[in-house]
Amino acid sequence: MPIRSICVYCGSQPGRDAAYVAAGRALGRSIATHGLRLVYGGGTKGIMGAVASGVLSNGGQVTGIIPDFLVDMEATRHSLGQLNELIITKDMHERKHAMFERADAFVTLPGGIGTLEEIVEIMTWAQLGRHGKPMVFANIGGFWNPMLELIDHMKAQGFIHHANLVQPLIIDDIEQIVPAILDAWGDEAVDDGNEAVIAKL
Repeated sequence: MPIRSICVYCGSQPGRDAAYVAAGRALGRSIATHGLRLVYGGGTKGIMGAVASGVLSNGGQVTGIIPDFLVDMEATRHSLGQLNELIITKDMHERKHAMFERADAFVTLPGGIGTLEEIVEIMTWAQLGRHGKPMVFANIGGFWNPMLELIDHMKAQGFIHHANLVQPLIIDDIEQIVPAILDAWGDEAVDDGNEAVIAKL
């Protein structure tokens, strides 16, 4: 499957660690320099805004998908006008479906309950055989470690079936995310000699 676009899930707030916003901007830059399109939730604040800014400031293309009721909460009308493509949906379900349809891969940066819900749904769909698209946890500063430990616990207790279909990459170095997706997707394993940086659940 050719990778033409990457969907990024992340917080609409900046978080308490400046590394999160910096990672968002760096990921956006990497997406743009690799000639890919960003698909994301349309917010122009927090980490979401940083990712979009990173893409746009490096000549990349951005598709923002946002429900009407969130426009004034997660963005400004003026800033939304800077996106290459803006899709305003009637609700969250329509937004998530539109993001899924337009994305060839999924990357999750730090965020809150909404971010968690989005990537868990994508993992659920993978487990059910509804897609085989790449999924990545951008584990900035170990942010996702508690989540990853919970998934391991679920597996150990026999609640995650068809684990072969749920194989997100765990990547600590933001600069390695896009190359890992482009270079390694389709192989049964990702091995660049540094398992501490890139691993599979």
